[in-house]
Amino acid sequence: MHLDILTPERKIFNGDVYGVFLPGVQGYFELLDNHAPIVAALGKGQMKILKDKNTSEIYTIEGGFVEMNSNKTIVLIEGAETVK
Repeated sequence: MHLDILTPERKIFNGDVYGVFLPGVQGYFELLDNHAPIVAALGKGQMKILKDKNTSEIYTIEGGFVEMNSNKTIVLIEGAETVK
């Protein structure tokens, strides 16, 4: 699936990924290839980009929104900090 992660200041990520793990306002959830269309609010927590089954990047976010449709995912967030 294709993933775009945007903040008001910059684009954090743009590329094809295996999936993304997100902090929803009512708990964490994961989006993978061929997921049903969804729009959801995000809460404070850690977002994990699954580049493939063995490689990932983790960011701490303060909240935002995610939309997925036709294997294209857009995450709009206030800001993100990389977790080492």
